[in-house]
Formats: sequence, C-alpha cells, structure tokens
Amino acid sequence: MTTAFALTGYSQFRLSPADSIRRDSINRVTQQDYNIMLKLLHIDSTRHGPSGNPSAPNAANTDESKASPYTSFPDPLTLKSGKKVTDAKTWWEKRRPEIIEDFDREIYGRMPKNIPKVNWEIVSTTSDTSNHVPAVTKKLIGHVDNSSYPAIPVNIDLALTIPANAKGPVPVIMEFGFIFPPGFKLPPPPAGTPVEKNWQQQLLEKGWGYAILIPTSYQADNGAGLTQGIIGLVNKGQPRKPDDWGTLRAWAWGASRALDYFETDKTVDAKHVGIEGLSRYGKATIVTMAYEPRFAIAFVGSSGAGGTKILRRVFGEQVENLASSGEYHWFAGNFIKYAGPLTPNDLPVDAHELVALCAPRPVFISSGSPKVEGQWVDAKGMFLGGAYAGPVYKLLGKKDLGTIEFPPIETALTNGDIAFRQHNGGHTTGPNWPYFIEFASRYFK
Repeated sequence: MTTAFALTGYSQFRLSPADSIRRDSINRVTQQDYNIMLKLLHIDSTRHGPSGNPSAPNAANTDESKASPYTSFPDPLTLKSGKKVTDAKTWWEKRRPEIIEDFDREIYGRMPKNIPKVNWEIVSTTSDTSNHVPAVTKKLIGHVDNSSYPAIPVNIDLALTIPANAKGPVPVIMEFGFIFPPGFKLPPPPAGTPVEKNWQQQLLEKGWGYAILIPTSYQADNGAGLTQGIIGLVNKGQPRKPDDWGTLRAWAWGASRALDYFETDKTVDAKHVGIEGLSRYGKATIVTMAYEPRFAIAFVGSSGAGGTKILRRVFGEQVENLASSGEYHWFAGNFIKYAGPLTPNDLPVDAHELVALCAPRPVFISSGSPKVEGQWVDAKGMFLGGAYAGPVYKLLGKKDLGTIEFPPIETALTNGDIAFRQHNGGHTTGPNWPYFIEFASRYFK
C-alpha cells in the first residue's frame, strides 16, 4: 500500500481515472527510489512478506504456537559492554543513548542537524459547535523556511480546538489525522451498536482541547515523496542515504513543531499535551513519544509492526512487509537489510525498547478485536512491546503493566504507567477513548 488512503479495515472505493494515473505514477517513482536504496545497500533482492488476506496461500501466521521462534530479546537494561544498568543515572547517560543510536541507524533514521525553522500563521478563528460543546477552532499553517532550496515548498496543516468557556490554559490531545479522498466512507458500526460520543466531544466535555495534525501535508506517505516534503527539502531533492530519516521520523518532527506553537498559545497548557494516532499513525505516535520528551502522554492505536509490536514475532505483519517497496519509506534505508540478507533476530533493538524510550511518561496501547480488526496488527505482540518495557519504567520509579500474561479482550490494564486495552471493535481507537481519558486524568490534574 503506497497511498495515504489505503487503510486496513476500511471500505473500498473506486478510483477516478485521474486518481488511477496518479497512483500508478507514485508506484513507479516509488519503485525507482526503492531500487536506488537497494543498490546503495548492495542488496539484490529481499524476502517477500506474508499476505494480510487470511485466504491467500502465503497468509500471515495467526497460530500462536508458531509465533515465537526467537527465544531471546535485546535487554533494555544491559549496556553494550555487558554491564547491567541498575540506576537511573546510567540509564539516562549511557543506556538510553545507546538504544537511540541503534534506532537512528538501523530502523527510523537520523534526523538532520540543520532542519529549517517553521513560522506559524493562524489563517482562521471560528466558533465551533460541531461537537455539541461551545468551542473555538483555530486553523493554522506552519510555513517551513525553504530558502535553502526554493524548489520544494513545505507547509504543515494544523487545527486546534479549545472549549469556549475555558478559564485558562487547558490540556490538549493532538491526533495524527488522515485525509480521506472524495467519496470515501468509513464503514458503519455493527447493527445494534450504541451511538457513542466522538473523541472530540469527550475531550471538550472534560474541559480539554484537541488538535488535528495532517502529517501528509509535510511528508507524503509513499516512497515517491521522499525527494519532496521536509525530507526532500533538507536533501535538496536528492535520494536519501541509508541512515537518513524516514517518514515516521519526519511525521514526528512535525508533531514537535506543532508543540512549539502550543508553547506560544496562552489557551494551551503546553506541559500537558498528548499525542494520539491509529495504524501507521499509531507507529508515528510511539516514535514521536520516544523522541520528543515534551509530550506528556501517548495513546497508541493499533500500531502493529514498526510500532509497539515485537518484531521478533512471527504473527501478522512482518519485517519483510515493512521493508517492501510499499512501506520502506517509513524507515531508514538500512532497515531493508533485515528482510535480506539479515533477519529480524539480527536487529540490535526491538519494539519494547521503543516504548522504554518513553519512560517515565505514560503510554496507553490500544488494539481492536481479532474478529473485527483482524490479526494483522498482532494485539499480543503490541501488548508484549509494552510489557517488556516494564523494567525501565520500574527502574525510574514508575509502574509497569503489572503482568506479562496477555489479558482477555476488553480487560483494561490501566493501573500502571504503561496501559493496554483490546476493545471489541475494529481498526479504530474509538471504543478505548473513555479508558484513555480516565487514564490520562491521573496525570492531567
């Protein structure tokens, strides 16, 4: 999947002739860029990933008895020297930088040192009652300074909504938002499903605000866009080097720039801003939380492989899928090596260490039902990503998930600073919003 609107679990729609031509062009340029990276890595071919179609001959494994061929994982509390980390000072000064270096080099890529500044402009301010609570919505554009390479303009689209009756600065939860094409419709809920308040209304009724950041406004969700957007601007339109940042890091960069703006807006309590996203934006959410210490909390929805799911698990989506031409752009080029000639077991880090980088801040991991959402995202693998991060949280004086046993569906594990809940719905965070808000209320007082 190379288009921003190819979303697992959502209804299909018919592309217009113009959209079909654009899609084919994106796929062609993406393959060209992918081939350039393979050449830089001296890789002739990669292993093919399994299919997300359960009826396909090469369907992804969903048999738990076959899911764990790897018997060990990288220890987040063991230095590369072999010495065990036993105090917070060693974690912050030695072990955490080691883990970040591994993620930078091998998985998500290095952020450039000299990224252009962003100047924020409020383009409109309107009264908003669309979520049944009086509110004020500001629409903003972040203009990225492209004076170093004027051929590539980059702007960041952001909307901020605050309760109209707020007496002072309020906490804000920011979502990585999808843009749907014309004619696209979300699937209706199953018959008999009670109508619930949307997440925006729930936040406004709580007295909090919300923001929606459009990540594809500043970095496209395909390999063809790697010579455009913020990545292309910094590289002056040239292809990436193997350890250059991928789209997930770029999307996280944009979230940080939105937080820069929040720190200047007197209606926002910038010390209590959370980040939320679903699916590929769930991946972006946990990456953002790991790298940006100013975010206070994360709500990670169905992030799957490349997010909080343990990569050393043969269940659902695999490293080979992530390293294919459809998804490689999310990562550093070096990540492709682990789909040939290396394997996931050769990775120097795994997802639990990405969650550990968020410590001691709270993280809520969300998933849907295997019967409705499917098993591609691997709910248990995401749970384990949170569970195995526990020792770092405990080292820093916080509480872990409280168990390493995968809980029954709709069991909320929210007593610690890492939380997990698998709801009965599909590919959405919707049913878990009330539980997340209750969880966040412990920290946003």
